[in-house]
This record gives sequence, C-alpha cells and structure tokens, in this order.
Amino acid sequence: MTRTAGRRLCAPRSVVSAATFVLAIAANAADAAEFLATADAATVLYDAPSAKARPLFVLSKDTPLEVIVPVEGWTKVRDVGGTIGWIEKKSLADRRSLVVRVPAAEVRANPEDAAPLVFRAESGVLLELAEPATHSTTTATPGWVKVRHRDGQMGFVRITQVFGL
Repeated sequence: MTRTAGRRLCAPRSVVSAATFVLAIAANAADAAEFLATADAATVLYDAPSAKARPLFVLSKDTPLEVIVPVEGWTKVRDVGGTIGWIEKKSLADRRSLVVRVPAAEVRANPEDAAPLVFRAESGVLLELAEPATHSTTTATPGWVKVRHRDGQMGFVRITQVFGL
C-alpha cells in the first residue's frame, strides 16, 4: 500500500481474498506433515542428496522422520531432534512408528489421565502405531494414540509426548 496526495491506496478485495485463500492452504499443508520410517537396520542421513555427500548420522530401523521434500531418488527429512538431512528414497518405508520425545512418556490402559499406567517409555524409545492414524487429528481418541512396545505391551500415550504423527 502506498500514499499519494494524502490518499491511501488499498489492494482490491479480490487480491486480499486470493492471498487469504493461499495462506489458508499453506497452513493446512503445514498441519498435514508426512512421516515415514527408515526401512534398513542402518540408514545413513547425509547433508546433501548424494551418496558422496558428508554423512551426518546412522539411523536405526523404524526411526520416524518427517518428510520435507522428495527429490529424484532422495528425500529431505527432519528427525525428532530437528536435524535436517537427506536419505535415499529406497531406505524409507511406509511403516509408521513413533519415538518418545519427552523424558518419560506414560502409556495408559485407556485414553485418559486417570487410567491405570501400563508402562513408562523413556526418551528415544520406539513405539509402533497400533491404530490407523495418518495425522494427530485422525486418531480414534483425540489427544491420544494407541501404541505397542516391541515387547508386546500396548496402551495409549498423549500425542504431545511422541514424534512421528
């Protein structure tokens, strides 16, 4: 907007409406993050999309990663700690897993704070998604997600305590 001769010029309503629409779409896209898990026992996270790039970390199987952008056989990802890097697309699986991101997540028998405690999972522990959910808003019980530990114990954890959904 500019001023000319004491008058203030405004953008036409159609431009403002179009800008609002674009911002709304962008906000929804940001809410719908895509997560994949590593498929191999040892998956290398690189600093660029090339096997000749500098390796940053080696990730274990089923580590959940947020997809930022896929590019020609490579995928730019973010891990639970916020590290951004590149992984070969063939090293990612559609399998969904979650990782505890708080010092100790409480897994309960039912999706409520007063429910009996089934087990506690420390930071970094991998949990399997035990219900169909593609996003934190699509779980059967809002605010909670049903998980399974590798030893078979199952229960509900608060979504805010895990990464990968």
